[in-house]
Amino acid sequence: MDIPSFTIDSVREGLLARRFSATELATEALRFAETENPKTGAYLHFSPERALAAARRVDEQIARGENAGPLAGVPVAVKDVIVTKGVRTTCGSKLLANYVPPYDATAIIRLERAGGVILGKTNCDEFAMGSSNENSAFGPVRNPLAPDRVSGGSSGGSAAAVAQGTAVVALGSDTGGSVRQPASFCGVVGVTPTYGRVSRYGLTAFASSLDHIGPFARSVKDSATLLGVIAGRDAADSTSASAPVPDYAALLGGNIKGLKLGLPVEYLKDLTGESGELIARGVETLKRLGCEVREISLPSTDYAIACYYIIATAEASSNLARYDGVRYTVRPAHTETLADMYRNTRGENFGAECKRRIMLGTYVLSAGYYDAYYLKAQKVRALIAGDFARAFEEVDAIVAPVSPFPAFKLGEKVDDPVAMYLSDIYTITGSLAGIPCMSVPCGKTVEGLPVGMQVLTRHFDEATMFRIADAFEKAGAV
Repeated sequence: MDIPSFTIDSVREGLLARRFSATELATEALRFAETENPKTGAYLHFSPERALAAARRVDEQIARGENAGPLAGVPVAVKDVIVTKGVRTTCGSKLLANYVPPYDATAIIRLERAGGVILGKTNCDEFAMGSSNENSAFGPVRNPLAPDRVSGGSSGGSAAAVAQGTAVVALGSDTGGSVRQPASFCGVVGVTPTYGRVSRYGLTAFASSLDHIGPFARSVKDSATLLGVIAGRDAADSTSASAPVPDYAALLGGNIKGLKLGLPVEYLKDLTGESGELIARGVETLKRLGCEVREISLPSTDYAIACYYIIATAEASSNLARYDGVRYTVRPAHTETLADMYRNTRGENFGAECKRRIMLGTYVLSAGYYDAYYLKAQKVRALIAGDFARAFEEVDAIVAPVSPFPAFKLGEKVDDPVAMYLSDIYTITGSLAGIPCMSVPCGKTVEGLPVGMQVLTRHFDEATMFRIADAFEKAGAV
């Protein structure tokens, strides 16, 4: 079997034509993933027992003539911040190196009910904090297309697994661009749905008001199918939305002529080099498809980085307080007092980036600084959301770059946190506004490094986003 060539549709066709069984596919996919993984470090651990059990259920359903689901037999990778019952969930941290959850995330339950076969858990920046996947306690993820470069973060393992072909689709999480940026760096499709579209139940919290679960795939159609499976209201998550979930994949196709697309001037003023050229070519392609492209302004963009890193670190400081050695984390062997246990657990096992964000977050929430920093950042967040709301009164969607540059070299920015944070400059605004956004490949540099184009739409209008991305993808394939 040529595992990297599979799509959701081709897996389904193969199963129904009896060219292979789901168990045979899962067995070969596991073998292939385990063989290829040392090249990238995309997976932290595999789950063969769970994968083969899921595959056998699919085979039994097909044998009975039942519909095995839209993901029947499809090999899936899952970011290791999404909890899986009976399968280690480490969040890329030494603190949770041996943690085995007693329950499944809602997205995992829905994925397996649809026939998906989870091969294993993917590497990520510790507690999803990072833009390069170099903050994992278990080593970085290498870009499958350029092993001396990063895969992006924090969902670099999931992006790399899909790009490498060791999974057909994957789940990641996005707080400020952690699906879209690695998708751009690895040349795959990455989707950040509307905040609340997918249940966060079982997603280890980084910044609760910003966290999303989103899909990776090698095509827009596969990403649309996967989102349709995991989306929808969940009683276990009070922030999940009750908005109806369309059949995204069925709505693809047709032309996009007449759609009005906005091009934010703030996103393009500092975009130079090959990334800028490829985005410009992508815009020309959309024009040829009949879209009307006009310049728009999102004036609060310049404040987004500061706003995001105040809100995100404040929420991280609160959420990470639970990792103290009392409950499910590792505990230092030698402690004399309770205070020592707290101090040693966190001091020895949190990585540098987590410590940095905890300190920043604690500072901005402290007495005397809350109003000056956190409250002001929330007001700026409202301004950013207002910018998008006004823009969508004039346009149907916004197109923009994902990153100022393609994948950078391992170690290049690891000692410069500010430079690393600035790599998220084009993705965090959509996250702060809570709108759906995605990255779709729009070409490669002369060095063969992928560059992604971002498509953003109104709240809960993922259907239009997918239509634009699908038409663009098909036009680029001609």
